Amino acid sequence: MSSTRGNIWIHSAPAALRPHIEWAVGAVFGAPVELHWSRQPAEPRSLRAEYPWHGRAGTGAQLASALRGCARARYEVTEEASAGQEGMRWAYTPRLGVFAAAIGVHGDIMVHEDRLKQAILADALGRQPLAEGVAELLGARWDDELEAFRQAGDGAPVRWLHRVG
Repeated sequence: MSSTRGNIWIHSAPAALRPHIEWAVGAVFGAPVELHWSRQPAEPRSLRAEYPWHGRAGTGAQLASALRGCARARYEVTEEASAGQEGMRWAYTPRLGVFAAAIGVHGDIMVHEDRLKQAILADALGRQPLAEGVAELLGARWDDELEAFRQAGDGAPVRWLHRVG
């Protein structure tokens, strides 16, 4: 099985969820995990953390699933593409739930042909304007909600999610 890497961004979580999040992540890796937490200025009494990971293909999906039990947290999980596997991005907010998308090697969301055809058909039938359908396919509502939480605290560097290292 191929290996890959990715990141977990806990954008905001109540302090009481800290051990639950660490347990959920540790359960996926089969070993205790201690995240480095800092204050989340966008939400009083909340914390934020970032965790780069390395593991087998499919680990990102396991991490996103494990974190779903922490329903009051806002987070993103990425998994880079590996041999025979597309990269993936999962975003979660308590208000919107989960967004999942395939990502290419440069970090762009890849929208499959059938999903684009559905958006075009919905526009043609008057159910949803094409621009709204494409925005939904790209996770625009999740990006809009998470952007304030992605920003770093005063004096800290900002880490943009679209930047590929």
